[in-house]
Amino acid sequence: MSKLSFAAIVVVAAFSGAASAQSADPRGACKADYDKFCAGLAPGGGIVACLNGKRDQLSATCKAALDSRKKK
Repeated sequence: MSKLSFAAIVVVAAFSGAASAQSADPRGACKADYDKFCAGLAPGGGIVACLNGKRDQLSATCKAALDSRKKK
């Protein structure tokens, strides 16, 4: 296997792992939705409540992260 092929596999694996980790963490999975719908709220200022209030407009990734947060 060439070094370039190996490097490409490593990069793809790293990104796929980061994507799955991000979907489990609402801070990463919901960043774009937070920026769009709840910007200006500080931590502890009801960010989760704000996001849940806009649930029908959130990305699927953010919804899944919020759902996994409820199960813990």
